[in-house]
Amino acid sequence: MATDVTVSSSKVAVPKIRSRKDGAAVAMDDVDRRLLNLMQGSFPLAPKPYAAVAELAEISEEEVLRRVQHLLDERIIRQVTPIFDTRALGYGSMLVAAKVDPEHPWRAAKIINSHPGVSHNYLRNHEFNMWFTLAVEGDSKLGLQGTLDLMQQLTGATSIRQLPTLKLFKIRMELEMDGDTKSLSTEGVAQEPVELEGVPYDERDREVIRATQGDLPVVSEPYRESAASLGMTVEGLLEHLEGMKERGILRRVAAILYHRRAGFSANGMGVWKVPEDKIAEYGPRMASFRGISHCYERPTYEDWPYSVFTMAHGRSKEECDAILDAIAGEFDISERATLYSSTEFKKIRLLYFTEDFRDWEREHGAV
Repeated sequence: MATDVTVSSSKVAVPKIRSRKDGAAVAMDDVDRRLLNLMQGSFPLAPKPYAAVAELAEISEEEVLRRVQHLLDERIIRQVTPIFDTRALGYGSMLVAAKVDPEHPWRAAKIINSHPGVSHNYLRNHEFNMWFTLAVEGDSKLGLQGTLDLMQQLTGATSIRQLPTLKLFKIRMELEMDGDTKSLSTEGVAQEPVELEGVPYDERDREVIRATQGDLPVVSEPYRESAASLGMTVEGLLEHLEGMKERGILRRVAAILYHRRAGFSANGMGVWKVPEDKIAEYGPRMASFRGISHCYERPTYEDWPYSVFTMAHGRSKEECDAILDAIAGEFDISERATLYSSTEFKKIRLLYFTEDFRDWEREHGAV
């Protein structure tokens, strides 16, 4: 069985870990929870997708629209949106861990958050205390390395570790609203790793992405306005989106939740020192646990020995611990650690093919 490794440093701030049971959860009934399950995983590419959800939920379309709008207004649903694949579109991307001033992390966060390719940024309980994802366009003048060099200079970060995805075992953020701790800690069916290569796309694909990305309206026919702006029929747009899904450009259309408002007040990033010859075997199985949303193989460093990352989501710190402990009990792994987030500096869905990326680089003298 694995053991936790606690990394200590005299310069490490000790942020408050969000472990309060139910956190900032908003009261919901069984129908709301059923809808959230369906909207995260069964929202179809159809002319009237809310009607399809209504049939599965066994309520009227009008009731689905009313409830979804209410869940948006209550900030339980963050947005309903197409989810496009960054790497398939040729964007360079990676997870980054940085050591910034622990007394004033917001100063660094403001600089990092200003980049349009930063979709997630968290303060975590580790000497590498700022963790963010960064994406840059394929024709970026700075590129990933140049952008990180500039960010380190601007933020005064004493160290930065690049943690690109070497192997993707799982990326599927679906919170099981009716799952208990036991079910979230259960191993499922292991899947093959996901390929990360870019795929061909054309200007029409770019136009479709620009027209559909962002918030999908909560109306009976949410694709009608986008189709009209493209000079397409709704059926033609949906057929194009289906083709993009088959090519790996579009992952799915889904509701993205505010985790804590939905009752999942904690997320723990479990990191594991997996023997190199066991990563291919262990990774898919670790990813299959129902409480794990993301699972990756990432590079190691002398001061960072952990090769596999598993993101656990729970209604409390204790539930996240239970999920990660269940994984630890199944594998021969000598070292692991759990990093909890205390502050969410930024969480958005990237907007592709906008001028924002070039504007940021132009502002910083790269264009």
